[in-house]
Amino acid sequence: MTRMLLSRVVLALTLIALAAPSADGQGPAPAALDPKAILESLERAFVSVAERVMPAVVHINATQKEQPREREGRDPRERMPAPERREFERRFREYFGEEFERFFRQRPPERRENRSQGSGVIVDKSGVILTNNHLIERADDIEVRLSDKRKFKAKVVGRDPKSDLAVLKIEGDAEFPVAELGDSDRLRIGQWAVAVGNPFGLDRTVTVGIISATGRQGVGVATYESFIQTDAAINPGNSGGPLVNLDGKVIGINTAIVSVGQGIGFAIPVNMARRVLPQLLATGRVTRGWLGVRIQPLTEDLARSFGTKEGDGVLVADVMPGSPAEAAGFKPGDVVLEFEGQKTPEVPDLQRAVADTPPGKTARVSVLREGRSETLWVKIGEMPSDEPVLASRGVERWGLTVQPITPDLARQLNLTADEGVLVSEVEENSPAARAGIRQGDAILEVNRRRVKDLRSFEEALGRTDQDALLFVRREGRSMYLVMKPEPR
Repeated sequence: MTRMLLSRVVLALTLIALAAPSADGQGPAPAALDPKAILESLERAFVSVAERVMPAVVHINATQKEQPREREGRDPRERMPAPERREFERRFREYFGEEFERFFRQRPPERRENRSQGSGVIVDKSGVILTNNHLIERADDIEVRLSDKRKFKAKVVGRDPKSDLAVLKIEGDAEFPVAELGDSDRLRIGQWAVAVGNPFGLDRTVTVGIISATGRQGVGVATYESFIQTDAAINPGNSGGPLVNLDGKVIGINTAIVSVGQGIGFAIPVNMARRVLPQLLATGRVTRGWLGVRIQPLTEDLARSFGTKEGDGVLVADVMPGSPAEAAGFKPGDVVLEFEGQKTPEVPDLQRAVADTPPGKTARVSVLREGRSETLWVKIGEMPSDEPVLASRGVERWGLTVQPITPDLARQLNLTADEGVLVSEVEENSPAARAGIRQGDAILEVNRRRVKDLRSFEEALGRTDQDALLFVRREGRSMYLVMKPEPR
């Protein structure tokens, strides 16, 4: 038992003793305090939590395979005129004989790998795993090891960089053990918190602490931050593992530490994961509301200049052309006070409120403009995607990465909202590059089958070993292109 935990237990025993009624002859004498029994009860609670959660916690090994690299140094023959090259080779062979080619580019290129280790928690008996996005976002190969030592290859179902959450899937012959999700909105500062994971690669590690704070922002890990702070020990390798309460229910996903301090770790509230999980399972991405304004904190000096107080709202610095905010009449210099009746004293408050609003919904926004309160009605748009979607392994071999076509992109490309996918990246010398596919192309059909979304695209392209006929829209023109696959 750590010194910090021991001090808490001693404090708890002291408080219990102080709270016990004293015998004054007016009633029955209080029962004698049994410190050992209290400690054993607390011990049983922690053991019960560990035994309940441990089977659902997994160890994740994520490997990024870099492209082959040529060894250092270039072949000096490359820039030689033919006569000099022949003379150079003749003399070199005289000295080195059959070792000649070993000194140059005929040597096999180096292939390097980057590995990262972390944790995850199974949240569905079919093998759905919740973890951190930063752990797996660049991985080419993901291996999951369960507490019973079984190993599985995992597939990325979806990921959300803005919340630092990701969903993996493993396949097995039987149901997997599952951790129950709790309710992070009901957390109270001072409650017990138990972190489970694989810090520094040490499997099945359990640490205990308390909830130090909730709603922490400005950590710099994700766009949408409202972290649970805990002093339960969280170390590298804990990322993606669960933070649980004494009922053994998951209340958070461990995600960050403060490297310069001790006893300060952060977890994503499980209720945020609840909102993200269904969308990641259904589409591989998260759709969020979008207002289309650039906002900044209302400092004391700025608040005085705009006739209000610091913390009353957030300042609109700019309005994006063609955005929902422009259509609704927002102006630079507006101070947003409320969104749908919810006060927005800080920038993250407004960001989360807008992001949680379904695109297409009309929202009421209270603003302060030139000293007067006004109400604006805005039809919320869909947040443009700034992250290429991770393609499945079946699609990666073609050498292209695609992303969904949002309504705003659809308008720019003159497409319907449920039509096609957008090419965000094309690898050099890949089948896609040789076929003439370019970044910005909209792929509407694969092998004469209509592409409606990422899933239909991956199903059409990922399962074929034959030539792929693509129907592409590029800068208002349509064309057919053929991709020829490389051998698996």
